[in-house]
This record gives sequence, C-alpha cells and structure tokens, in this order.
Amino acid sequence: MTLKPPLRVALAQTVGTLPREPGLAYEPKFDGHRMVIFREGDGVVLQARSGRIVTAAFPDLAAAARALPDGTVLDGEVVVWREGRIDFAAVQGRAAATPGRAPGLAARLPASYAAFDVLASGGADLRPRRYAVRRERLVELLADVGPPIQPVPMTTDPELAATWYETLPGIGVEGLVVKRLDQPYKAGTRAWRKLRHTDTRDAVVVGFTGSRRRPASLVLVLPDDDTPVVSSPLPPALRARAGAALAALPQGEQGTAMAVGLGEVPYRSVPPELRAEVATGTTRHTVTTVLRLKDEDQREKDEGRREENGDKDRA
Repeated sequence: MTLKPPLRVALAQTVGTLPREPGLAYEPKFDGHRMVIFREGDGVVLQARSGRIVTAAFPDLAAAARALPDGTVLDGEVVVWREGRIDFAAVQGRAAATPGRAPGLAARLPASYAAFDVLASGGADLRPRRYAVRRERLVELLADVGPPIQPVPMTTDPELAATWYETLPGIGVEGLVVKRLDQPYKAGTRAWRKLRHTDTRDAVVVGFTGSRRRPASLVLVLPDDDTPVVSSPLPPALRARAGAALAALPQGEQGTAMAVGLGEVPYRSVPPELRAEVATGTTRHTVTTVLRLKDEDQREKDEGRREENGDKDRA
C-alpha cells in the first residue's frame, strides 16, 4: 500500500524523568517544525503535522528530497540553524512563506531535515515493523543522500542519552524522545515519551485577539506543531507590552484558531517575528499561558549592553 498525504503522525507523552528500562532507544528532540516527506514518481510532497501541504514553502528541501528513492516516506523535524543553534522563529517564518517569498528565504535561511523515522520504503508500508527495523532502514536510505537530509542521532545507552540531555540545550535541543525498540509506528497516538528540560517552551506569535493596542490573547505556534492556538487571557501588564510589540508589525488577514473552552475564535494575523515564552500542558489543546515576550527581553539586554559600553567609553 502506497502511503499518501495527509498522514497522521505518531506523538509523544511528557515524562518527568529519564526512562531507563531495557529495550529503549533515545533521540535528541529538536525544536523545529514537524514534517513528513513523500517521494513518489517524479515528485515530492512535504506535509506539516496538521496535514497542511507545505512543499512550496520549502523549495530547498523539496529539491533535496528528490535524491530519495521512489516510494520513500520519512517523518522528521525541519530546523533552521543560525549562529550555531536552532532558530524556531526562523523555521516558522519559512513555513509561513508565500510561494513568491519562499526561494529568497531558502537562500537566506536554508533548512535542514532531521529524519527520525521511515514510514515507507519502495512503496511498502513500514509502520507495522519494529522501530529497530525501521531505524536500520532509515540509516541505509540516507547513507548516500547527505545534508540537508540526515537521520537524527540515536543511542540505546541511557548514560549517553543523559549526557545529551545535559549538554545539547545550548544548541536548541529541548530534550529527548524515547521509543521502544520493539514498537510499531502508532499514528495519532502518544506511544513515544518525551523528556524536556522545563515546562516552558518558546513559541512564535502569529496573531492576536481583541484590540491591537491591548490584545486579549496571543495566537501562537508551538514547536513540533503548525496549528495556531490561542493563549489564555493576558494579564494587564503583559497586554500593554504585547500591544507595544504588535504595533511594530504589519497587521495581516483574519483567521481562526482553537481557544480552550471556546472552540474556534477569530484573530488578526501578524508576521511570525515575535517570540514568547509559554507554559503548556501535555496534550494538544491544554491551556497555553504566555509568561513573557522574549524579543522584549532581548531588546532590554541589548540596550543594557549599549549603556554599559557607553559608560566604559566615558570612563
């Protein structure tokens, strides 16, 4: 059976400690944009986690995927590297690009694809096979392909996994994904486990509800998901800071996004240029709470450094 988009992807549930029972595999969890690659005949199709087709937004990856054998379907994460670390805002900007802007963004912000599973090979559905078998086939398939499409690192050694967990956050790796070696690929279920460093995550602001000057909530895209979600209501002080930040961005079209307890609500979009630190639950539609605007903090740090340098110059 040939797999066709849209395809539901496997998911992971959050755990609080590193699992160490026998028969486990550990992979770094990249802070990127989930993508399934379909290579069939003369064409390539790129699908986001939501099922949306994003081929036109990533012409560089679509071109690279033509080196894959016919009948290959990969699951993985798209990342953009900037200054030695993963930049989630940059990859979200790539995903939101129009076909006209996509080539220019691809030249300035080239994407990489960290493949962590193979769902089909030669047109054969591999999802019922054990992860250990799929992993071996994944490495074989990508041995002659090379960057920007590569397999994620994997280990069965929990001590090495613990070292990864402690040392890789500096480059934008947010934790680990843990899989059983004997496990089939279970689409749409949280059969994998994920261990993150904190309960907070970086998100990209793609819109707002309420007034632009004092938004009621922010509309966000979280790592590993391209479906916009509405945050919980902003406290008064954060509404004022968010309004000041949104004032610098052009206002886009109206869309709808999921708000917990309300369903789909309308919002006004903005370019994906503002980041926020958020607290989230472990399921897809739990409450997302905005803790702070990260770009504002960075501006304050930059201003502080400029003032400090100015003081040194005057000394």
